[in-house]
Amino acid sequence: MSKHVNVHFLGAAGTVTGSKFLLEFPDKKILIDCGMFQGIKKLRELNWQQLPINAEEIDLVLLTHGHLDHSGFLPRLVNIGFKGEIWGTAPTLDIAEIILRDSAKIQEEDAERANKDGFTKHKPAKPLYNLLDADKAIQRFKPQKPEDWIEITGSIRIRFRYAGHILGATFIEIDAYGKRFLFSGDVGRKGDLLLRDPEKPDRADVLFLESTYGDRLHSKEDMTDKLESVIHATLEKNGTLIIPSFAVERAQLLMYMIWQLTSQGKIPKSLPVILDSPMGTNALAVFRKHHEWHKLTDQDTIRMSERFHVVQSYAETWEIIDNPAPKIIIAGSGMVTGGRVLTYLQKYLGRESTTVLLAGYQAEGTRGRQLLDGADEIKFYGKYVPVKAGIDILDGLSAHADKNELIEWLSDIQKSPEQLFLVHGEPQALDALRVKLKDSLGWLATIPELYNIKEIPLDE
Repeated sequence: MSKHVNVHFLGAAGTVTGSKFLLEFPDKKILIDCGMFQGIKKLRELNWQQLPINAEEIDLVLLTHGHLDHSGFLPRLVNIGFKGEIWGTAPTLDIAEIILRDSAKIQEEDAERANKDGFTKHKPAKPLYNLLDADKAIQRFKPQKPEDWIEITGSIRIRFRYAGHILGATFIEIDAYGKRFLFSGDVGRKGDLLLRDPEKPDRADVLFLESTYGDRLHSKEDMTDKLESVIHATLEKNGTLIIPSFAVERAQLLMYMIWQLTSQGKIPKSLPVILDSPMGTNALAVFRKHHEWHKLTDQDTIRMSERFHVVQSYAETWEIIDNPAPKIIIAGSGMVTGGRVLTYLQKYLGRESTTVLLAGYQAEGTRGRQLLDGADEIKFYGKYVPVKAGIDILDGLSAHADKNELIEWLSDIQKSPEQLFLVHGEPQALDALRVKLKDSLGWLATIPELYNIKEIPLDE
């Protein structure tokens, strides 16, 4: 009987978030990524559904990187029976630890607030997982070196390779029964201010390719110049600039850009710049710990940190909100789905002197996407807040490769893949990249749907 692998598309299929791909080999079951669904309610509700697999039977989890939509479901997976190890690079696991604890805390607080204020259909509202659950998952972390092949069985070996995107991020190569399975994870970009250029794969028999920006090209505008002009335009209104930011990599990149603008005398040294993101502060410590993964020196990170006021408590958040003086506030979360930025926006969105500067991809159904699409009001904790603030976006700041950059990333692969699956994208982006791959490389791609199972024959 011929051997085959069953691939289960348990997330990031037909949508961007919830990345989970189970490979059922004859002798091992390996889960690539274990992310949470984010965005519209229909997607968020998937986090509560029973997985159509038995978590106890999974032998190993491999993480491409630490973002919530790639790691955020791990505590739930452990809760429903997973007993194996969770592998990733050392910075990936450090970042995942920060993100999981933050996610658990936010869920506990949201459930508590929903029960107290009564805006829940569930009696009582419960978190998907709590801090104790997060810690149980973190105990299963086992860091792995990049670039080295790691033997799993006599027939399977795996390798993590540098992908840019965020600190510690990798694409994953799995050699199994004569075939190479390549999971792109999220591919970063050339010329990133903080991270090295992504390495490029040279072989992929079965390719799982992210498509987040599969339907667009990034702006060629200099993002530091754009940030400078937005800061000055806000200062002319005597207003406050609020930048909802992903805590990992994006917050550090914004800090670097603002530090550079200050050092060059392009913005006033007296302008208060506030980092109100406990997770962003912790991520900065991960940057200092893992120098080999980025371009900054330790001296750079120290000097950069000195330019910022780091908020220590929630009480201090309110002191900053009550101070009418112009300022820049960087706070999580990047898609305005949770975190401290909600507290600022509830108070500042209704002011014409405010500017909200979005700093990256905004998934369908998030408040960030609503702001980008021109919503005239936004709902926070059951109440609507009018949008009178100016809304802008640093479009070229994305940490994802765009359509052409993805094609270029694949350019060292000589032989076209036997199977190519486009994942981690919204329908329009998936289809645009499918057409581009066919026209540019002659490669035929499949767009799997959620919970599809594909049987792939293995070499004997």
